[in-house]
Amino acid sequence: MTVDAPARWRLARAAVLAAVFVCAACGLVYELALVALGSYLIGDTVGQASIVLGVMVFAMGVGALAAKPLQSRAAAAFAAIELALALLGGLSVLGLYAAFAWLDLYGPALVGTAFVLGLLIGAEIPLLMVLLQRIRAQAAGSAVADLFAADYVGALLGGLAFPFLLLPLFGQLKGALVVGAVNAVAGLALVFTVFRRELSGRARVALTAGSVVVALCLGYAWLTARDFEVTARQQLYRDPVVHAERSRYQEIVLTRSVAEPGRGATDLRLFLNGDLQFSSVDEYRYHEALVHPVLAGPRGEVLVLGAGDGLAVRELLRYPDVRRITVVDLDPAVVALARSEPQLRRLNGGALDDPRVRVVHADAFGWLRTTAERFDAVVADLPDPDETATAKLYTVEFYALARNALAAGGRLVVQAGSPYFAPRSYWSIDASLRAAGFAVTPYHVDVPSFGDWGFLLAAPGATAPVLALPAGVPPLRFLDPATLAAAAAFPPDRRRVDVSASTLLQPRVLEYARAEWRGY
Repeated sequence: MTVDAPARWRLARAAVLAAVFVCAACGLVYELALVALGSYLIGDTVGQASIVLGVMVFAMGVGALAAKPLQSRAAAAFAAIELALALLGGLSVLGLYAAFAWLDLYGPALVGTAFVLGLLIGAEIPLLMVLLQRIRAQAAGSAVADLFAADYVGALLGGLAFPFLLLPLFGQLKGALVVGAVNAVAGLALVFTVFRRELSGRARVALTAGSVVVALCLGYAWLTARDFEVTARQQLYRDPVVHAERSRYQEIVLTRSVAEPGRGATDLRLFLNGDLQFSSVDEYRYHEALVHPVLAGPRGEVLVLGAGDGLAVRELLRYPDVRRITVVDLDPAVVALARSEPQLRRLNGGALDDPRVRVVHADAFGWLRTTAERFDAVVADLPDPDETATAKLYTVEFYALARNALAAGGRLVVQAGSPYFAPRSYWSIDASLRAAGFAVTPYHVDVPSFGDWGFLLAAPGATAPVLALPAGVPPLRFLDPATLAAAAAFPPDRRRVDVSASTLLQPRVLEYARAEWRGY
């Protein structure tokens, strides 16, 4: 059975447009993979997205111009570009992770990788346009419309596939390898079927050899990906990694070591996206200072924002008159780890499984907007405001929502970072609380793992809450009345600085935190 010419043209055009669709999806996945990796490793999602997208879009323009001399050999050039793109894009996450873990060259490596990827992606469309016109010439406007329609729809597929399919199934490293393989297959399938006659014998041999090399590289990377990730991750931490996972929201790492040789004191540390959350050696100092002063007022109903490790909840449960504790933590994986990891569970005393405790997995900002519940005390034990996602949890708007969730006479305590290492961040949080209608009592204590660490005790109105231990306080290892009284004193080099409050539209605390914590 023969196929008439119009039917062959339609099939060939459909194959080209399908290749455009797949290549666009792969290209967008490469962009998103670089942004996601940067947000995990660096924490600056907006900055990473700006760098990656800006550099790649610029490079795409350069790539489109650079493709002009290749148009006479469009089929072979397109296949070679797809092989190069598959190799570089597939190995991009692995290479950048290595640059971050061993070489401390992540910034230059990111810019270089984004530029070369953008260069190759930019060369695709001009070459595909030439190939499309070789099948059957058509008006330039119609050809451009067909190509860009397939390109944009493919980008939509890539944008949806990355967070909802590739990351959950394969993770970042293997997900990039899968996309690289798809990229190579799509490009080679088009050239070796529809445009096979345009390839010289030498080009066919070269492309076949290149395909073998790319397949071997991607296959080897796939087989060794797990060992590479474990080795690279361990390079980032001083102590042995005993648990590591990448949840939907963050990278969660537990390390364990013997902190004091000869005394057998095991130091368990939790890191989220590389930031230390606690050390088992001295976490009691932090959590006693965070929890007990806020309970010097009413405390029947307590809201805890963050603190999925259960350590703050452990301190709250020491008061028999605390009737109910609601924990709002975004990441179920952190809570599951706190409930299941034996040493962490011993450390928190199984607090999250206590019948007085209710755990809600939600964004704290969104949950506060919708809740009608009222609480006697609110404990905001949230990640530091050094990322876009967490900076909103230190704004005037957020504290206004927290104020609305307080019952009459209720009080709020906020972990606010270091008034020594990050004074502008600390006092900006203080200013945000005051702008939201709170009177504030600042205090700080020494936590060896963190250094000088600050908290803010706040109550609605004009009268600042008194910093004191509550009646019926259980025996504490660190805090006593004298220590807490001293915590309210700030020496000259740590006193209030004049900074702005932080809002959703002007997240000043994010600017301060990034500037102050750079280099630590």
